[in-house]
Amino acid sequence: MGLLISSFVILVAVAASNIIAKYIPGISRTYINLAVGVLVGLMPMTNHLVLGFNDNVFMILILAPLLFFEGQTTPLLTVRKKVKSIVGTAVILAVLSAVLVAIVIHKTFNLIIPVALIIVAISTPTDATAFDSVVEGRKISQPLKNNLKMESLFNDATGIILLQAATLWLSTGHLSLWGNVTAFLVSAIGGIVVGSILAFAFMAFRQYFVRSTNNVISSQTLIYILTPFCIYFLAEKLGVSGIIAVVSAGLVHNSEANRSRFSSPRQMHLGLQMINFANEVLNSFVFVVLGISLERIFFSRYNIMISSLKWLAVGIVVYVLLLGCRYVYARFFIGDKRRLTASLFALGGVHGTVILAMTFSIGGDIARSTFHFIIIVETVVIILSMLVPTIVFKFILPIDADEQNRADQLQRLRHEMVIVGINQVKSMTLTAEVSASVIYDLRDQTQKNTLKSFYRQWRAVTSNKAMLTGLQSVEERRALMHAFDAERQYLYTLAKRHMVSSDYVYEIYSEILLSESLVLDPKNQMI
Repeated sequence: MGLLISSFVILVAVAASNIIAKYIPGISRTYINLAVGVLVGLMPMTNHLVLGFNDNVFMILILAPLLFFEGQTTPLLTVRKKVKSIVGTAVILAVLSAVLVAIVIHKTFNLIIPVALIIVAISTPTDATAFDSVVEGRKISQPLKNNLKMESLFNDATGIILLQAATLWLSTGHLSLWGNVTAFLVSAIGGIVVGSILAFAFMAFRQYFVRSTNNVISSQTLIYILTPFCIYFLAEKLGVSGIIAVVSAGLVHNSEANRSRFSSPRQMHLGLQMINFANEVLNSFVFVVLGISLERIFFSRYNIMISSLKWLAVGIVVYVLLLGCRYVYARFFIGDKRRLTASLFALGGVHGTVILAMTFSIGGDIARSTFHFIIIVETVVIILSMLVPTIVFKFILPIDADEQNRADQLQRLRHEMVIVGINQVKSMTLTAEVSASVIYDLRDQTQKNTLKSFYRQWRAVTSNKAMLTGLQSVEERRALMHAFDAERQYLYTLAKRHMVSSDYVYEIYSEILLSESLVLDPKNQMI
C-alpha cells in the first residue's frame, strides 16, 4: 500500500509540474519537475507519504521500461553503424576517465583509492533525457545528439561494473583486474545476447497472433507492457546486465514496428501512443523523484555539509576532470574534432537519477559515514552537470527559432484550415441543426470554442435537445468527411507549393486523420 500511495503522490506531482511548465515557456520542463519534487519533499503533508528511495524499485519500475522505450525509438541499423563510437564513448572513455579521475581524487584529497573509484564510477552514466532538457530551445547538430544518446544508452552498464569492482576492492582490500574485465564482458555481451533472444521470442509470439484471426489487442498490449520487466528480471537472474538487455530488446522491437505497422493498425497506433505517453510520464517521474531525493539529502546531511566543505570540493573536481576527459576524447574521436564540437560533447555528459540509484545501491556495503559523504558528492556532480551546460549553451548555441515559433505556426495553420472546412460546410445544403453541430466540431480543432459554448452543447446533448435524427446523423457524418477532405486538400496545396514546413503539414494532417477516424471508425465512436 505504501508503494501505491507513494507512486500516486509522485504521479500527481508529475501531472501538476507538466501543467505548470506550460505556463513558464522560458524554463525547461525538467527544472519545473525538479522544483515540484523539492516542494513535495518540503511539505510534511506529502513528504511522509513518499517512501524512501529504493534503487531496486527504481531500476525495475522506472528505468527498465524507460530504457526499453528509448531503445525502441532508436533504429537498430543506427546502432550497427555506430558500434565503434558506442564502444569508444560508453566503454573506453568511461573506463579511462574513471581510472584517471580516481587517481587524481585519491592524490588530491587523500581518499583511499577504492572510495575514489566508487565516486567516479557512480558519476560515469550519462542521461540523454537530462541532456535534452538543458539544450531545449537551442540548435545542436543531430550527429552529435545521436552520439550522446548512444553513449547514454549503453554506459550505465560500464558504470555499474566499475562500481561493483570498486565496492569489492573496498571490502576485500584487493582488486582483481582480470576478474573485473571478465565480469564486464560477460555482463555486457550477455545482456546484449539475452535481451536480443528474449525480445525476438516475444516478437515472434506476438507476430504469430497479429497475423492470425485469434489476435486480441488487449492481451497483446499487456504482453508488450510487461516485456521490459520480464527481460530485466530474467537477465539479472542469469547474471548479466538487465539494463543492456532491455536496451537491446528495445532496438529489436524498433525493427519489428517498422515492418508490421499495417498488420493491425489499431494495435500499432495504441502501442505508439503508449510509448509517447510512457516516455513523457517516466521522464518527468525521474526528475520529480530526483527533486524529492535532493531535498531529503540536503536536510538529512545538513550538519555534515556545513561542518566541512570537502564534499563540495570533491564534487567540483570530479565534474571538472570528467568534463576535461570528455573534451580531450572528443578532440580526437568525435565528429569534426573541432573545439566547439568537443565542448558540446563534454558538456553534453549530463547526469541524472541513475547516479542516485547506483549511490543508494551500495548503502549496505560501505561504512555509513563514507556513504553519506558519497551521496553529497554525487549530488554536487548531478547539479553541476545540469546547471553548467544550461548556462553555457545559452552563449555558444544559436536559438532554435523554428522550435520557438512552432506553436504559433501550427495554430495559424489550424485556423486557416478550419476556415476552409467551415466554408465547405456552408456551401453544402444542410439542415440548420446539422450545420451548427458540424461547425462547432470544426472550431474545436483550434480550441476556439469557449467553455460557455461547450457547456451549452453538453447541456443540450444531456437533455436530448441536440439529438439528431438518424438521417441527420448520417448527414452530419458526410458533412464532416467533406470538411476534412477540404482541410487536407488545403494543407496538401501548401506543402506542394513549399509555402510551409512539411513537418507542420504532417502534424496537422495526422490530426485530421485521427479526427476523421473518430467519425468513421465504429470502435472509436462514443456517441
